[in-house]
Amino acid sequence: MINDTTFDPNFVSNPNNNIFGLPTNEEDSRLIIVPVPWEVTVSCTASTARAPETILRASMQVDLFDPEMPDAWQQGFYMRPSDKKVLMKSDYLRKEAELYIDYISKGEEVAANTFMCKTLKEVNEGSVFMNNWVYEQTKALMDRNKLVGLLGGDHSTPLGYMKAIGEKHGNFGVLQIDAHFDLREAYEGFNYSHASIMYNALKEIPQLERLVQVGVRDFGSDEWEYVKNSNFRVITYFDKEIKNRQFEGQTWKNISEEIISKLPDKVFISFDIDGLDRKLCPFTGTPVPGGFELDQIFYLFTQLAKSGKTVVGFDLNEVGIGGDTDWDANVGARVLYKLCNLMVTTNNN
Repeated sequence: MINDTTFDPNFVSNPNNNIFGLPTNEEDSRLIIVPVPWEVTVSCTASTARAPETILRASMQVDLFDPEMPDAWQQGFYMRPSDKKVLMKSDYLRKEAELYIDYISKGEEVAANTFMCKTLKEVNEGSVFMNNWVYEQTKALMDRNKLVGLLGGDHSTPLGYMKAIGEKHGNFGVLQIDAHFDLREAYEGFNYSHASIMYNALKEIPQLERLVQVGVRDFGSDEWEYVKNSNFRVITYFDKEIKNRQFEGQTWKNISEEIISKLPDKVFISFDIDGLDRKLCPFTGTPVPGGFELDQIFYLFTQLAKSGKTVVGFDLNEVGIGGDTDWDANVGARVLYKLCNLMVTTNNN
């Protein structure tokens, strides 16, 4: 809880305060945001490893008053500093991965090149390190009865957190907002690629009861076969399907309620920013035409809160950096704030 009686939520944010200008510390805050500055396996444009610091700065411009959840911020949100060792490891391995991706893109055989074999091994070992680090950080916080949000980085980052969620909460579902399936097996040879996060989660987390994907519009035939053969463990609402249903007279309210009905009582939200229309995230790593307006997603969140389901965790990933206005970080900060409000509001115990 925020105990500073002198804090004015309507005054200009103090840049010396924590996320959203809140005068918080980790001990007294109910929700802790763990930044994961990692982007080793991105297959298009990099920059998201440094998104947490940029989002932190942009968050100072977010008004704290949320008419739907007006007092949620008073429970305290605190973002930890980015771990510089993790960032340095990401920077080093990213350069290695770029060389490797360029090599295989030209049709070269990896087994014939000792250096490339070593590079692939190092990247995969680095991803295991990151997964374990995230697991340990998030598990330790939950053992202290903290709510946890994860801020990437690329979309490979939340696997360790989702494992910790399964151990603490038992069966749960994932609501994935994304332009992509992320169901590729060892994409480009990287076992824990950003394009493989949901494949790995479904494979390694037995408590993951169901994955509901919303906004998918760019995918491979192997991923589509995986979904079709999943026996409804994976349910996908394609961007085109949603739009067609709306063109034919269905409301977003009805579609949102249907989406939520497919989820179990405990929900983890995995938010890849490229699920939004690109005008809201122009520098995201793998942009795709189409996508949602932000108010559509916030409406979905409102309906999720009304449903009585509990948001047990969330990640926000793939926010890019670029341009003169930090527009991506501005949007990312507002998504992060809504996720924080939603999580503390649905956890009433």
